[in-house]
Amino acid sequence: MTRPEKIRCDACPVMCYIAEGKVGACDRYANEGGKIIRCDPLTILDRRMAKGDEIKPFLAADWDGQTATGDDVVVSAIGAGTTYPDYKPAPFIVSREIAGIDCVTVVTEAIFSYCGVKVKIDTDRHLGDEASLVRANGEVIGHVMTSEYGSQMFSLGGVDHLTGGSKAEGRATCDALLRLCNKQAVELSIDGGSTVIVQAGQPPIVDGATEIRMRVGCGSATIGMFASQWQGLVDEVVVVDDHITGVVSEHQAGKVIDWPATGIRILGRRSTPGRYFKVAGPGQGWGGTDIDDPLTILGPWRSEKGARSGLRLLMVSTTGEHAAYYVLNDALEPQEQSMPDHLQPSVDLIAQNCEAALCTVLFMGGAGGSLRSGVTENPIKLTESVKAAHTTVTIGGAPVYRWPGGGITVMVDVMDVPDGAFGYVPTPALVAPLEFTVERTEYRQFGGHDAQIRDLDDVLETGGEFGADACVIGAAE
Repeated sequence: MTRPEKIRCDACPVMCYIAEGKVGACDRYANEGGKIIRCDPLTILDRRMAKGDEIKPFLAADWDGQTATGDDVVVSAIGAGTTYPDYKPAPFIVSREIAGIDCVTVVTEAIFSYCGVKVKIDTDRHLGDEASLVRANGEVIGHVMTSEYGSQMFSLGGVDHLTGGSKAEGRATCDALLRLCNKQAVELSIDGGSTVIVQAGQPPIVDGATEIRMRVGCGSATIGMFASQWQGLVDEVVVVDDHITGVVSEHQAGKVIDWPATGIRILGRRSTPGRYFKVAGPGQGWGGTDIDDPLTILGPWRSEKGARSGLRLLMVSTTGEHAAYYVLNDALEPQEQSMPDHLQPSVDLIAQNCEAALCTVLFMGGAGGSLRSGVTENPIKLTESVKAAHTTVTIGGAPVYRWPGGGITVMVDVMDVPDGAFGYVPTPALVAPLEFTVERTEYRQFGGHDAQIRDLDDVLETGGEFGADACVIGAAE
C-alpha cells in the first residue's frame, strides 16, 4: 500500500510538506484532497451588525478621502492567506465602492519577524527596575520600559528575541506574543522584581493579587485636585507617592487657599514647595513605595514653624488604598487614631477618581518586503502613498497608528481586532491580518497589481488561491 504523497506548502518560509488530511506547522494551512487550503475563511466584516461579545463592526464612518472607513462591509485579511514568496501579488486585491468612490483593498496575512508588543500595566506597585529583563517560561522576551503616569510599561518581542537568541527563546517569545495579541493571559516574571499576569482588557495580577485601580495622579497632583476638599477637616495632609509626595500646607494649592504652616518635616529630597522626591524606595507598599508605616518618612515636627499639640494629620496614598489619621501629642509625636467619619469621604473621593486598572497590549510591526511587493511592483510608491494618507492601513479592520519616519511601522490596540486574528509560523514569527485601502485610480498610478483586482462578489463566490471560502459576518437580525 502506497502512502499518500505530501504536498509542499509555499505560504511561508518554512515550506512544510503536508500529508493528506493534515495541517502544516502553523495550523493555518492543510492538505485537503491534494490541494493546499487555508483552514480559516476570509472574513468580511459588516458594519451594520450589532455589537456583541465576539464580533464588532469596524470602519463604520463615511469615507473622507484619506481614511477608508467602509460603506457596508469591510474586507479584512483574517483568513486571506499569506503573500509569499516576495514576487507574488497579495492573496486578495478587492475592488469595491465606498461612498460612491471606486476603491481597492489589498489584504494579506503578513508574516512579521520584526514585530513586538508594547504592554501598559495600570498599577502603582513596583514591578521591576527600568531595563530589567522580562521573562516568559524562564526565557527572556523583553524588558521594562520607563514608567508612565500610573502605569508600568514593557517592551516585548522584537526580531532579536524572535530570531537572535536560542531556539527556546524564540519559541517562548513567539508563544507569548501570540497569546497576548489574541487577548489571552500570559504570566511574566521580571528579574529582581514581581511576577505579573497580563491579559489585554483585564486587570493585572501582581504577585497573586489582582489590581483594582490605578492612581488618580502623583502625590502633588492629588494635593492639587483635593486640597479644597480637606480644608477645615484636617490640619495637614501628606499624599505618599513613590515619585512625588505632596504636602498640602507647603503646596501651592494650599497656599492659594491660605492653608497655615504646620511645622511638618519630610525626609525626602525637596523639589518645589510641597513636592518631595525619593521619600522611600519603590515597592508594594504605600503609594508604590516600600514602606508599610508612613510615619517613617516624617522627621521631627517644628513648633517654631506651627507644630502644636492636637494638630490633625491625614496620610493617604495616591489610590486611597492606604490611609491613616494621626493627632500630635504634647511631645509633637503623631499618634494614630480612628479615621473620623467626616474625613473618610475625602479619602473615598480619591478612590472614586481612580480608573479601573487594566492591561493594554499594542501590537507593533514593520510592513516591508513581500508585504509591499504584494501590493505593487514598486514598493516605495506604496510607502509614499501611506505617508501621504492616501492609502489607509488597518489590521483586521482596526485603525492603526503609523509611526513617522521611514518604512510602514504601525501599532494597533489588540482589543480593536477580532478575536483569534493573529497566528504564527514556526520560523518563528507572528502572522497578522494587514489591509491597504486606496482609491483605484491611485492604486493604478503607483503600479498596483491591476490585473489581479477582483470585485467583492467574485471573492465571496470563488475564494482565493488556497481555497479560502469567504466568511461574511452579516447584519444581526
